[in-house]
Amino acid sequence: MTQVTNTPYEALEVGQTASFSKTVEERDIQLFAAMSGDHNPVHLDAEYAAGTMFKERIAHGMFSGALISAAVACELPGPGTIYIGQTMSFQKPVKIGDTLTVRLEILEKLPKFRVRIATRVFNQREELVVDGVAEILAPRKQQSLTLTELPAINIG
Repeated sequence: MTQVTNTPYEALEVGQTASFSKTVEERDIQLFAAMSGDHNPVHLDAEYAAGTMFKERIAHGMFSGALISAAVACELPGPGTIYIGQTMSFQKPVKIGDTLTVRLEILEKLPKFRVRIATRVFNQREELVVDGVAEILAPRKQQSLTLTELPAINIG
């Protein structure tokens, strides 16, 4: 079990950073397709993907968006954060086996507990794959909690 402590609005500082990393696995692509309903063959069919501009299967773009959400919810500011909005521009394709690192940076503290956060995703070669900005509602008070353990899910 993972214990996390959030950073409430009053403790957030412009320039503060955090990161979150994950390697994209076949299982992730299958689960994301099942969960989202996005069965685009560029993600799921190697033969089809070979005939595209990417020449191989790529991860769903919104998979990177989901990792940004995880970084905001679990790292900075952490539990209790409410998403208000997110802009994203996809710079490079993400491939199976890539290790993605979401880098967050507090850009601006706004009134009423709102915060703007730079949300950039890099691959293992330090190439920017997603560039964006989130606007969130930061937690009002600090809290520590244990994240829920998820059950094992088999793809079959």
